[in-house]
Amino acid sequence: MSHQLTPEEQSPNGVNFLPGLALDFVVFGFHQNQLKILLLEYRNTGLFALPGGFIRQDENLNDAARRVLAERTGLIDIYLEQFYIFGDLARHDAVPLRAIMEAKGVIPTDDHWLLRRFVSVGYYALVDFTKAVPIPDLLSDTCDWYELSSLPQLMLDHQAIVQKALETLQADLDRKLIGFNRWAAPLLSETFTMADLQSLYETILGQKLRRSSFQRKILSLNILERLDKKYSGGAHRAPYLYRFTSETNL
Repeated sequence: MSHQLTPEEQSPNGVNFLPGLALDFVVFGFHQNQLKILLLEYRNTGLFALPGGFIRQDENLNDAARRVLAERTGLIDIYLEQFYIFGDLARHDAVPLRAIMEAKGVIPTDDHWLLRRFVSVGYYALVDFTKAVPIPDLLSDTCDWYELSSLPQLMLDHQAIVQKALETLQADLDRKLIGFNRWAAPLLSETFTMADLQSLYETILGQKLRRSSFQRKILSLNILERLDKKYSGGAHRAPYLYRFTSETNL
């Protein structure tokens, strides 16, 4: 849960929001063998956090997720997957939340609703980070891509949220890849080689894969349509181009 505070969020009682429930987003970005995630940095605090926010009383959960992600990052039409509920007692810590509010000129009372315990619903997404350009909201917090392998220290339990999201992404990649690729900021071009797809898998899984084994596995999923070969004028053997089958719905 992170706090780029709107006027209604600053109100002491949070009357328009569901009490004790928040949203957190792990937006993975892939491009050319790089894997990054989207983070917010709060000025004058030294704090880094995942994008996050709250659910209004008259709002569906998934509608709230799309709204909050757009408000916090400027990203729209992103395929989101709900992956875990974070509710340990140890995740509650009012100190960084108070620091964020005070840095924005809001001096909260001890019983301010934002300083209470929250259970958070986690969502993750996977996009091409060169096509999904984040735009910070009007409260001047920075929103940018950070290398997954060298993240700054994150507030609260956000590092654990990132790790859980990564594990879920790795486990679900076969089933969710098409969904990620059909929305805004797709991971692959409309047509791609098997090597392009293997590079995506290796980057997300963090390990090298045997070409022959990978190809057999992917073809067995029946999610690809093979097209003409990709001729580049070189002497080497031209690879086939593929695209996802239009009727596949993973």
